[in-house]
Amino acid sequence: MASSPYTTREIENGRLLFKGDWDFRAAADEIGRLPRPQGIEIALAGRSNVGKSSLINALTTRKALARTSHTPGRTQELIFFNNGEKSPVTIVDMPGYGYAEAPKKKVEAWTGLIHDFLRGRANLARVYVLIDSRHGLKPVDTPVFDTLDKAAVSYAIVLTKADQVKPAELEQRMEETAAALAKRPAAFPIILATSSRDGTGIPELRAAVSRLVSERK
Repeated sequence: MASSPYTTREIENGRLLFKGDWDFRAAADEIGRLPRPQGIEIALAGRSNVGKSSLINALTTRKALARTSHTPGRTQELIFFNNGEKSPVTIVDMPGYGYAEAPKKKVEAWTGLIHDFLRGRANLARVYVLIDSRHGLKPVDTPVFDTLDKAAVSYAIVLTKADQVKPAELEQRMEETAAALAKRPAAFPIILATSSRDGTGIPELRAAVSRLVSERK
């Protein structure tokens, strides 16, 4: 694996940024119910059951901040988390896209909510699109990338469940992902491999968010 793209100071700044009492802030099932913007927002998107809730819990060191489930499609709203009224960053847990055990009309409704949010949230600094390391990119990811490119919303890929693949396979997955996104205008070039189970890549992801906060000051 390549060395960390973040400095020791950035790693520490990331740790401090995510230190504190992170908690639920708001939930919205339609655009008109979005909370007032606070600081910058980072959104976590991905296919159903890709590990978004587990990653949020790992970032914030809160075991049950975001609900985890083996049932795809459980998250059906935009859910906002931060660590207080002066929090410089808010995490947005987005409904999973792709397969979900829910009525078709409901799936269409929250898919529309995702795309509307991505196109129109002024303080959205970056979307982290989560991809399962075991499976790589799938056709269902393409419409999300297209929406982000058209809206000029910066996004980066985070590979999840990295502990469940061999190092050589993980390296190949990262190379394949980088190649697939090379010509996409809004894609950030750094791809991070993470594991919510053993902590791989969590300090680097925190550092990436900390860098965004610094750039927005």
